Amino acid sequence: MRKIPFKATLLSAAIALASFNASASTFEIEHLPKVQHAGNITVSTDGELTAYTVSKPRDILAGDEDAVADTHLYVIRGDGAPTSFIAGQGSISGLQFSSDGKHLYFKSKRDGDEHTSLYSIALSGGEAKKQFEFDTAIGDYRVTNDGSTLHFVAKEKDDAEDLKDKGFKAYVYEEDQRLASLWSVSLTDSDAKPVKVFSQGHVSDFDVSANEKALVVAAAPTNLVDDSLMLRDLFFLDIGTGEVKSTIDVPGKLGTFELSENGKHLAFLAGTDVHDTSAGVLMVADANSDSFTQLTKDAPQHIMDIDWMGKDILAVAHRGVESALVVYETDGDEKRTLRTPDNIVVRSADIGDGEIRLIADSPSHPREVFSQSRNKTQKLSNHNAWLEELELAEQTTFSYEARDGATIEGLLITPNGTAPAGGWPLILTVHGGPEAHYSDGWITRYSDGGQFAAADGYAVFYPNYRGSTGRGVAFAKEHQNDYAGKEFNDLVDGVEALVKAGVVNRDRVGITGGSYGGYASMWGATALTEHFAAAVAFVGISNQVSKFGTSDIPNEMHLVHSLKWPWEDNWMNLLERSPIFHAGKSTTPTLIMHGEEDTRVHPSQSMELYRSMKVRTDTPVRLVFYPGEGHGNRKAAAQYDYSLRFMRWMDTYLAEGASRKDPMPDIDLGIADKLKAKDDANEATGE
Repeated sequence: MRKIPFKATLLSAAIALASFNASASTFEIEHLPKVQHAGNITVSTDGELTAYTVSKPRDILAGDEDAVADTHLYVIRGDGAPTSFIAGQGSISGLQFSSDGKHLYFKSKRDGDEHTSLYSIALSGGEAKKQFEFDTAIGDYRVTNDGSTLHFVAKEKDDAEDLKDKGFKAYVYEEDQRLASLWSVSLTDSDAKPVKVFSQGHVSDFDVSANEKALVVAAAPTNLVDDSLMLRDLFFLDIGTGEVKSTIDVPGKLGTFELSENGKHLAFLAGTDVHDTSAGVLMVADANSDSFTQLTKDAPQHIMDIDWMGKDILAVAHRGVESALVVYETDGDEKRTLRTPDNIVVRSADIGDGEIRLIADSPSHPREVFSQSRNKTQKLSNHNAWLEELELAEQTTFSYEARDGATIEGLLITPNGTAPAGGWPLILTVHGGPEAHYSDGWITRYSDGGQFAAADGYAVFYPNYRGSTGRGVAFAKEHQNDYAGKEFNDLVDGVEALVKAGVVNRDRVGITGGSYGGYASMWGATALTEHFAAAVAFVGISNQVSKFGTSDIPNEMHLVHSLKWPWEDNWMNLLERSPIFHAGKSTTPTLIMHGEEDTRVHPSQSMELYRSMKVRTDTPVRLVFYPGEGHGNRKAAAQYDYSLRFMRWMDTYLAEGASRKDPMPDIDLGIADKLKAKDDANEATGE
């Protein structure tokens, strides 16, 4: 437990940093750039090779250039150790093995590339080679089995680019008609020109069966985010001519989809209806049919990923805070559940010739690669071995009864050692969506205190409140037409349960979250101010009325959240469910942070709460903008800055010896001192 205000430690921060790597035994903010996550896994047809990427953040303190995380490419042969194929700076995605297993295709924007292009690398070694570049970035793609043809998704070139270079940068809001199409081009004829295969609407992704007898495309009417969320349908095409054979009118949101190897069936994830908040129900259709069967609509789970397993479907199902690998027959019968360790959460799966490879994480390690065979799970990668040297805080599941009798569960991270008299201070961390959920895996991020907050003496609670996924469609819909109702009552009830359990101190509770979690944090700081001694709100919603007019998802808000248009429900009801309406009674010191380029929740939402609190109260409030960032911070410096401000605010108002009457902390975060300390340490060691 930090016993003195954070600002008093700045003088010693630089000294401590020099010996940080050698002496730190707990997880700290400065460890965040070392955390690597495996993802984008794919298995070769014969099951012998596994390719995946690893996200490696930039480390500002180590002298890295400020940018988004890099992705590195790794390959595993059999169940052997991973081999690094491509490292360095840049992004790699869209992995596909050639049918003979000799090459691996991937997308990247490398030196000299104007847009993301298609590359391949020989699995025997050597440099990557560019296979094809287009006038715009390549999206989803498939290379045919014989390697002769590339199918890909891309927009046509914007002819107005030359005018933009001359200063003509005006644009018409929501009327960019450059829609993405499905294209085809020969990879063996260097003079071949790409040909449009399908251009009805805005194509997002597609799939081709392994035997190349079936082709299905997902497309929305326009390129608006709202349409991509709510109006995407599936189109079966003649693989030779591109002619539409049939269309599946998807009832709501559409997730991933996979054709069976023989091309006779299509498995896909979608919402049960237009009001379903997420695409977590497994559905099956016959190829070239316009009908489908909902297989898991009543199951208390949400499916996160699927792949064909012979004639059956392997599904990664999230059930509460846990996960399960479930094998379904095409008629919906649950054939069996594969046994996986209780301490991991499976995120995705891919299969090749019966060999199953997983991406999974646990409370003690971020996402890694696992193999699954005969109910035996084996960890194949270990990109975060350094974590074994740290003393991580304990993470447990905490369930409680809400005021109306509903059972709510969440994850609780508590500091090591004995709780102080009266309990630990608490940081209540609220997920966005609300159609999302926390799973019992690695949940520490730059904006979620997790392990580094616990190392500073805080309990951190992550509730899966009403509206969360993971417990079925009915539970996920319980927040609808009730903004800030029982969904946010669940948050207060969770705090009360932790107080009664003797875990946390009622007078030292902070709340934080981003997006819908930012809305919860703003609501907690205003309408529920008596419950929270500090708040940090990230890209949050402060005014439901103006949010409707400034967001890029008004239809999604209407269909899966409010269920009514503002003029149908009455404007006053929406205003009363807005934090600005209650800002005048706020006594909760509030730090507000937002990306200047956010289109999902416009930065004006944060400006409105800031101005309302500033004018109507004497409560400490601060607004921080991040230039170049959108709905969440992607670059290293902005993430590091956020973490420092977030913890400093909580320390100032929640830490032992702190008081709500303390002045706001100095805006200097000491970053310059930390950078200098790192440089001095490197100079001393000759690095």
